[in-house]
Amino acid sequence: MPAERLQKIIAAAGIASRRKAEEMIVSGRVQVNGQVVTELGTKADAEQDHIRVDGKLLQGPERFSYIMLNKPKGYVTTVSDEKKRPTVMDLIHSVKGQKVKGRVYPVGRLDWASEGLLLMTNDGALANALMKASSNVAKTYVVKVAGQPDEAKLDKLRRGVSIAEKGGRRVRTAPAKIRLIREGDNPWLEVTIIEGRNRQVRKMFEEVGHHVEKIRRVQYGPLALDVPPGDWRNLTLLEVAKLKTAASGPKISLPPSAPTLPRAAKSLKPPRAPKSRAAKGKRD
Repeated sequence: MPAERLQKIIAAAGIASRRKAEEMIVSGRVQVNGQVVTELGTKADAEQDHIRVDGKLLQGPERFSYIMLNKPKGYVTTVSDEKKRPTVMDLIHSVKGQKVKGRVYPVGRLDWASEGLLLMTNDGALANALMKASSNVAKTYVVKVAGQPDEAKLDKLRRGVSIAEKGGRRVRTAPAKIRLIREGDNPWLEVTIIEGRNRQVRKMFEEVGHHVEKIRRVQYGPLALDVPPGDWRNLTLLEVAKLKTAASGPKISLPPSAPTLPRAAKSLKPPRAPKSRAAKGKRD
């Protein structure tokens, strides 16, 4: 195979991110055919050359893994946290009887208080394609808000509102699909967006005067949440294929929102994720 930059080979083998691999090279932790290499422009052939990191021989490119995790509240979406808070990586390493193949990373993020479907993979090309603003991959959330937003406010959200981003810059959100799924003093709504801005759904409702009390992502493109909180599973080959199609397919806009439910639907309960294994054990 053609020669490639060392940092790219090391990242493909699942040892570290490309940036971290560059630090390893500069600090003299990488050898090629017995010789220490410290120059970042150095290239090698992963099939022909003997490449060692900290004395360990690389085993070749890492196989791709694709995981659906049901993130509970109280975990940060990052590989490591300087504040020593629990991370989503703790969850994928704690489920007994399951083993993650490869070194996976979160695709996008859910904040500390948010719950639900989180995609994790080591397929950098797919992750980047899904996170591009132009991908228009739909993401659906179940949201509980404080107070009852009237139809005028919901229509405003459906059309798009101006929200503040980091640094104070304001941007207008793309049209959203919103429908009422449970009435009450603090109603539940289903919200579908095609963007992935930081805390976007929370900021949207704040703009119309309603605080988001709870939020759970229940769908990401073709994937629907079907594992208990804190649990995960590998995606099927068909699901991976559908994700790749969603990331690279034609750009779409959301259909008109469904009308809110009539008062007779007050008894409807919001969707719930399956109970965790621990909870099932207690109930039994």
